[in-house]
Amino acid sequence: MTLRRTRLGTAAACAWLAFAGSIPGGAAHAAPATPPAPAAASGPATAAAPGDVARIDTLKRIRDTATITLGVRASRAPFSFVDAQREPRGYSIDLCMQVADAVKEALKLPKLDVRFVVVTQASRVAMLEDGRIDLECGSTVNTRDRAGDVAFAYTTFVSGVRLLARRASKVTGIDGLRGRTVVAVRGTPAAKLLRQVDAERGLGLTILDARDDADAFAAVADGRAVALPMEDVALHALIARAARPGDFAVVGRYLSIEPRAIMLRKDDPAFERLVDRALAKTFRSGEIGRIYARWFSTRELSVPMSRYLREALAAPTTYPAFP
Repeated sequence: MTLRRTRLGTAAACAWLAFAGSIPGGAAHAAPATPPAPAAASGPATAAAPGDVARIDTLKRIRDTATITLGVRASRAPFSFVDAQREPRGYSIDLCMQVADAVKEALKLPKLDVRFVVVTQASRVAMLEDGRIDLECGSTVNTRDRAGDVAFAYTTFVSGVRLLARRASKVTGIDGLRGRTVVAVRGTPAAKLLRQVDAERGLGLTILDARDDADAFAAVADGRAVALPMEDVALHALIARAARPGDFAVVGRYLSIEPRAIMLRKDDPAFERLVDRALAKTFRSGEIGRIYARWFSTRELSVPMSRYLREALAAPTTYPAFP
């Protein structure tokens, strides 16, 4: 699934060609389900064996083709998604467009074509490694394991597991759950973390298994469970959709810290420096605040900027999640 955005000198001068590439004569056509790898003329300066990604000179390829290719997730709102008009949107997309502007300026290109390719959780690393995308603009957590295969730009979001509880319960953190019943979505990292914390602290929790997010929220809403652990953005989204949002709150300290960042190929230092400079400029200028508010301070979703994210924006870092 491929989308193309043509940039004509400024961020405002752009047009969408939905789910298309351009064929001779300018007509749009449906893209294949799996986009082809870039042509050899626009790829590495020398032929590379499969898995040998060090030879891809991203800036050279962008200069030669006047095109940058960005990986977008289909349904990871508000970070990265394709809307009803088939346009890529989201917090990470806006940040990647800031990077695209910086690349265009640094390479002194009269125009830069921004091409979007939909990636999945399973395909995103391989598509980055083999050159089908230049940046992954999603919601990927920077981990030590992933850093063995890809590079991460500066952290652009910090999330983590916290607790959702009814305000009337007076729960303020994990220690207030001792001996009580909580609910977690079966098979999720949050459920695994909850059981680990329960064992380490001897909390004596009774843990209900839920099928999905809605089922877990219902257990808290109807009083079967006192709290629900989940990634904090998802918790705020559940509250926003509740019939009585004011009855619920996200409480307690983070049980995990998950720095999220734009992924790019390893061993491409010139491109990595340019990406990080573009992000740092966005952080310093205050534009990051406007981008954040556009996606996380809305009528549909209200997620206060965490202390960890404020620190990451003030002192940009590529530290991975711990442990």
